[in-house]
Amino acid sequence: MSEIALALGGGGVKGIAHLGVIHRLEQEGIKIKAIAGTSAGGVVGALYAAGYSVSQLTEALADLNRINYFARRPKDGPSLLGLGQVAPFLERFLAGLTFERLLIPFACTAVDLHTKQEYVLNRGSVLDAVLATIAIPGIFPPQKIGPAELVDGGVLDPVPVAVARWLAPKLPIIAVCLSPVPEKWQELPDFTPIPTPPLPPPLLSQISNLRLSQAFRIYIQAIDITSRMLAELRMQVEKPDVILRPDVNQFGILDKVEPGVLLKAGEEAVENSLDAIHHALSWPHGLLRRFQSPPPPEIIHPLEE
Repeated sequence: MSEIALALGGGGVKGIAHLGVIHRLEQEGIKIKAIAGTSAGGVVGALYAAGYSVSQLTEALADLNRINYFARRPKDGPSLLGLGQVAPFLERFLAGLTFERLLIPFACTAVDLHTKQEYVLNRGSVLDAVLATIAIPGIFPPQKIGPAELVDGGVLDPVPVAVARWLAPKLPIIAVCLSPVPEKWQELPDFTPIPTPPLPPPLLSQISNLRLSQAFRIYIQAIDITSRMLAELRMQVEKPDVILRPDVNQFGILDKVEPGVLLKAGEEAVENSLDAIHHALSWPHGLLRRFQSPPPPEIIHPLEE
């Protein structure tokens, strides 16, 4: 049987495209033996590794009430938005689940604001780890695990190829990047935070035109560019066997979306790269990979319990 490991990158709601990728790989008879995820990729990776099917997760996503999706909760830490429905959605699937009970080896990444280190989370509570990996700095509240104050792993590792190779050093790595090649970055929409609760258009217009709001928008755009470039550089160094780029360029990371559109984009990304995927699965390429691919990282920074 054909076996691969997945490295799933971040991208907010665009991460639904990861489910389309997984679904099309399943149809092709390709078995996913390990998953590393960052941010949205961490969410999808954890849910799939827990044994939920693509159809179950798609149905659940379609039922979400998007009005208060990012509403702040009283216990949320300092952040622009909250996890009003995100956290309950994740709790529904992951509450009480530990990494040891997952059906597929899985790890996600986060960054500790205190030590400035990337942590690979693969022990303890899966829910806590996922809440950490999706904590976009300033947008969503940091997640505290022990002494660490953790934010989105995309700060240092937007597409965790090295972690996937650490989980499955002998398997080909398929990386799923939710941003286009640099030549198409100018086509991407600007980041626009979703106000919550909803505000009347005149008031919202006044707030968005405030100098502080404009400064924040510029800052987020700059950070987004840095993150995309970091992803490109790390993939060049870490050399996944195949890079898939679902066509989700028209969506922002917090847009209201139709899940079916993103699923189709993920499926098409696999369909368009089937030749490259099967080449990566061939025995000559496997032999070549042993000599040319970077070795699994020797130093990982797991979060001590």
